[in-house]
Amino acid sequence: MWFSFWKPRDRFSLDELRYLTDQLVKVQIVNEVNKDFVIEALRSIAELITYGDQHDSTFFEFFMEKQVMGEFVRILKVSRTVSVSLQLLQTISIMIQNLKNEHAIYYMFSNEHMNYLITYSFDFQNEELLSYYISFLRAISGKLDRNTISLLVKTHNDEVVSFPLYVEAIHFAFHEESMVRTAIRALTLNVYHVGDESVNRYVTSAPHADYFSNLVTFFRKQCINLNALVSDTMKNLGAESTETTTLISAAVDEIEDSLYYFSDVISAGIPDVGRLITDNILQLLIFPLLLPSLTRKAVEGVQIGAAISLYLVCCILRIVKIKDLANTIAAALFCPLDAVVPKFGSKPNGYTPLCAFEHESEPPDSNNLTKADAGILRVDVTNLSSSPKIHSADVPRENDCCDFHLSLREALISYITSGDDVQVAGSLSVLATLLQTKELDESMLDSLGILPQRKQHKKLLLQALVGEGSGEEQLFSSESGSSRDGVEFGSELDSCLQKLKEQYGVVCSFLEVRASPRVHRFQVLDALVSLFCRSNISAETLWDGGWLLRQLLPYSQAEFNSHHLKLLNDSYKNCASALLKETRGIWPDLLITILSDEWKRCKRAIEASSPRKEPKCILLSSPKFSSEDGITSDSSFVAGERMCELVKVFVLQHQLQIFSVGRSLPEKPPIDPPADIFENSRAQSAGVDSSGPKLGTELRLVDAVPCRIAFERGKERHFCFLAISLGASGWVVLAEELPLKEPYGVVRMVAPLAGTDFILVNSTRCFLWKPKVDDKHSRWMHLRIRPSTFPFVEPARYGAYGKAKTKALVDGRWTLAFRDEESCNSALSMILEEISLQSNEVERRLKPLLDLETIVESSNSSLGPPKATSSYSTFSNSL
Repeated sequence: MWFSFWKPRDRFSLDELRYLTDQLVKVQIVNEVNKDFVIEALRSIAELITYGDQHDSTFFEFFMEKQVMGEFVRILKVSRTVSVSLQLLQTISIMIQNLKNEHAIYYMFSNEHMNYLITYSFDFQNEELLSYYISFLRAISGKLDRNTISLLVKTHNDEVVSFPLYVEAIHFAFHEESMVRTAIRALTLNVYHVGDESVNRYVTSAPHADYFSNLVTFFRKQCINLNALVSDTMKNLGAESTETTTLISAAVDEIEDSLYYFSDVISAGIPDVGRLITDNILQLLIFPLLLPSLTRKAVEGVQIGAAISLYLVCCILRIVKIKDLANTIAAALFCPLDAVVPKFGSKPNGYTPLCAFEHESEPPDSNNLTKADAGILRVDVTNLSSSPKIHSADVPRENDCCDFHLSLREALISYITSGDDVQVAGSLSVLATLLQTKELDESMLDSLGILPQRKQHKKLLLQALVGEGSGEEQLFSSESGSSRDGVEFGSELDSCLQKLKEQYGVVCSFLEVRASPRVHRFQVLDALVSLFCRSNISAETLWDGGWLLRQLLPYSQAEFNSHHLKLLNDSYKNCASALLKETRGIWPDLLITILSDEWKRCKRAIEASSPRKEPKCILLSSPKFSSEDGITSDSSFVAGERMCELVKVFVLQHQLQIFSVGRSLPEKPPIDPPADIFENSRAQSAGVDSSGPKLGTELRLVDAVPCRIAFERGKERHFCFLAISLGASGWVVLAEELPLKEPYGVVRMVAPLAGTDFILVNSTRCFLWKPKVDDKHSRWMHLRIRPSTFPFVEPARYGAYGKAKTKALVDGRWTLAFRDEESCNSALSMILEEISLQSNEVERRLKPLLDLETIVESSNSSLGPPKATSSYSTFSNSL
């Protein structure tokens, strides 16, 4: 028998298929002796059936006539080796995937052979076998439609009572291997998208509906694991590594994949699935885990931090687009923490800063709201169209601030005013996400204080056009369409609050909910202005706040007042003063270039239709230079990083000043052009043009001072030293004198002039960098030389995050030996003089940019006297 198997035949022929089938029928048991033949026969049959499906229908007719599927099942039963099971699953998977003929698919799915294979007790301890089995299930699901799915289910009275493919698949839905989970999710989506009503009822009935609650439970575990990973990273900030960042990024991707799966399941259109997912997300995730984490006090039993909670709320609102879910989450923000967790479950977490606002439900005058920042301010909002009265108030007791009666909405605002950088970024991201959630009712946005007034105006205009008197009355009122008495809200908010109470037992404070939207808008604007006055928040996060303010500011005229303008102006002046010091710092030659680039980036960021960063940026911050990169705290790279951060903050502050008075942002910053002629300069005398001295080129050695320097031990060289400035640029040059062409020399070494004389001050130490004459050798001078550029200016040169080549670009040191003390002092004076000229030129060019008061005054004077405001009045007039 075995010799006849290898008899030469046409490989792709019906005779070959007949021969293989006959030999397979003769097999009574599969063991180590004949397993290779069985495996080869199964593989060849799959190959022939696929070939016949495309070229000759008689192949599959023979397959049906001989009941080969039944033989496959019999072979599985008599097999004692795993390798045959592997080949059998692969064979059937290949056939299902490649068969195009509908009748062939119907046959494959009929006669219960497929269900038998699906429910067969394979040894899934073998990972390879599990992989083949999952591929087999997924291949079946790929062929499902309204006709084929009926062949895989059992029904009774037109109701599905058994669906082995689905039931067996979801057993592996939460397998530890991500590839298995992905395949099962794809399979379930194929089932849901068939659209068979009886199957839909089956998957949403007990006990199969538990799958959706298990999904959310599994997702909850993913969130807790992410929190643990991020917490460990925060505890070991100094040991930050690429591996840790990769782990966090992978965990974030898995979480977002899970949410996108929720969204895909909902989009399948099964009526009850959206409700099941919404209820489970709220009851298993939002209420017991995420919302309690937003408080400033730790809650016993809550296993997640504020940053993770803020990130997850953003992701859920952005990805899982369910109107009911979005509005319920928004409505829950009006509730105090003790509405979702027992009050006795709290304990201090060691961080008890002052909260941003007293709770509106407390006994004092409800027309007043309080703000805690540098001191506690109380603002009279009785008439917000005029400048509010601001006066000091007593600092509230700790129990009155950040306690369980503070609404979650107020907790978000408190993070903006007094949270750390991650908390601020997360809170801003939540507000921005709420603002852009299309599923969220506009009455919710108005209640939260983040509804752009243009949307409310559009609504009132429509009411006025259709003849609703209240709409016309509010349209032209100074309230700009908001509820003037603070008690008229849309039915959507009321229904959500009622649902919170009846279905979830969450009760909101009446005064918190019924407070005027204008009070809430003022709180948001006030918090944003306070944010821009903070010095411990990164520029990237401040830009996010600038985007949010830009969305609200033109439409919240009455709430933005002269006090806010004064705070912004004071903060701007401090920032401008710091920027002016950078003209005499380490990188003045790059200051204007960086400022022009950041101006464009900031303008694009705050004028964009949506935030420029995804929520995961809350957790994945950009890496900074550290000692691991060979960068010390007194390095020019640290100073450059600090300067870039300062420039970003200054640009934002400048642009806030411009659009806060109703002006549009210019495309370029108002910087003077470089001077055309520098008469009587050393650069002109040396013959250096705007491109600067180049290695190997000749220049005149006017004022050059002879010196000696050794770049290698024992190899001292003679040069002429020259310091040159040309506009905002400057260089120190070492040139070799040309004996036959005096007074010319050839440039051999060039280094930046800036950075050889500056004072670097950080939070702990003060570093003095300047040309220094040696204490013991009056003819020696020490220079510290910085690189010509850094990664923030040329990121492509330095790889991802600007960290690839930083170890090679460290600050250098030159020790120059001159002929005598007089020559040494002459060289020192030359350096200081040229540095001063360079700094003065940078300062001159920046003068129009720093003189912002003239711009603001000219803007205000051009607006004329104040006028009565209406919904159409410009923001500038409302000031």
